[in-house]
Amino acid sequence: MQKLSIVCVGKLKEEFFRSAVSEYLKRLSRFAKVEIKEIPEGKSLKEEAPNIIKQLKGYIIALCIDGTKLTSEGLAQEVKRRCDKGEEITFVIGSSCGLDESVKAAADLKLSFSDMTFPHQLMRVILLEQVYRSFMINSGAEYHK
Repeated sequence: MQKLSIVCVGKLKEEFFRSAVSEYLKRLSRFAKVEIKEIPEGKSLKEEAPNIIKQLKGYIIALCIDGTKLTSEGLAQEVKRRCDKGEEITFVIGSSCGLDESVKAAADLKLSFSDMTFPHQLMRVILLEQVYRSFMINSGAEYHK
């Protein structure tokens, strides 16, 4: 079974975010073992960086506004390539201030979901939905229209 990790800064405080994350983790469980690793928020990005970096393994995808934009099909292809190679995939979501340059430099892919800025708690839900969509696209299911 595919292994995925999501390294994220901060905890989800709102129940509606926790509920959405739980739903997508349940949906993803048929395709992958997903582990969420929450890193405490620091006083600066430099302070958070070492705690993030020590959690990184496999193919690293850092979510950042200055990254590459992919379509849902493009992300599905990237996920499929990694799965076909048997690589674990680690996604990284920074704090409300983003990610330190050292974390971005450690990434194999910097991925931007939009030119807009999203709350990092909401980004966790958006990421999980898109990863689920990737697996559904790759399985040929009807979910993606």
